[in-house]
Amino acid sequence: MKTTTSSLFVTAQRTILRAVGILAAAFLSTAFAQSPATVTLQPREVDLTYPAEAVVEAVRQATVAAQVQGRVVDVRADAGQRVNKGDLLMRIDAREFAENAAAAEAQSIQAKANYERMKNLYAQKFVSSAALDKAEADFKSAQAAAGASGANYSHATITAPMSGIVAQRQTELGEMATPGKALVTIYDPRGLRVLASIPQYKLAEIRKGLKARLEFPESGQWIDAVRIEILPTADARSHTVTARLYLPDNVQGVIPGMAARAHFVIGTASKLTVPPAAVLRRGEVTAVYVVDAQNQPRLRQIRLGETVGDGQVEILAGLSGGERVSLDPVKAGIQLKQSAVAK
Repeated sequence: MKTTTSSLFVTAQRTILRAVGILAAAFLSTAFAQSPATVTLQPREVDLTYPAEAVVEAVRQATVAAQVQGRVVDVRADAGQRVNKGDLLMRIDAREFAENAAAAEAQSIQAKANYERMKNLYAQKFVSSAALDKAEADFKSAQAAAGASGANYSHATITAPMSGIVAQRQTELGEMATPGKALVTIYDPRGLRVLASIPQYKLAEIRKGLKARLEFPESGQWIDAVRIEILPTADARSHTVTARLYLPDNVQGVIPGMAARAHFVIGTASKLTVPPAAVLRRGEVTAVYVVDAQNQPRLRQIRLGETVGDGQVEILAGLSGGERVSLDPVKAGIQLKQSAVAK
């Protein structure tokens, strides 16, 4: 009786293990059926480029400076804030300027009244023409002084010279503003460009096509330059020429001062390339998962070249045309481990 019970128990265990194996196989087949997307590698014509380090700057940027001396008593703008042309940014203590403007206006009114009286007296032959000329000169002088005092008073109110974004605020509330001191820097985000330095020996090649793509390593963006200007002067010490590469309007994620890389097109060639997303980097090892005919991913070490014009990376060794490469190396690695466990 005990032997029969033991046999039944062993048979039940085998049945359960067989069922688990069937379920595992079904799970793995489903996982491989949902394998990550792949790309079939084929040589293709790509642009040969010359890379140059660059920096982003705003085409329209203005630093508003103080024109009068006084303490900053009101601050309305901060870094990152969007402002419109004419918006109030800061206000400088203007009590002294207000009093001077009022005094100058009063003198102008008095000089005007005196001039009017002199004109009447001159018409009646009671004063000479010299006295009339002096009254007229005094009136014009007082009028000019009133205008200058009014201008100084208006300079105490700092307004935005253009619409844009506040890049930096150089003066805080309560600080003393002096003529020429920077207060606020504003730039227009709709117009940005990249400045790059080109060696003289590459200038002829770059001028042939005058085409470039801009790479922003931090965000991974690649943007075509809409216009390229090469300045007509060269630096005498570095023997380089500055190129201006203009970006499209309202590019997201790009700000003045950001590092960039300009890829100037200097020719074309047939190369085998792979998308950067397919490349797996572990320390000094660079590899991809090659998917075989049985839809099984296999890790293979490769050697990469430079990044070509559309953001893909050149393959120097380890792959050949016609092979399929997984675009999701992490998921392919998980599938490989599951396949090893199943075996």
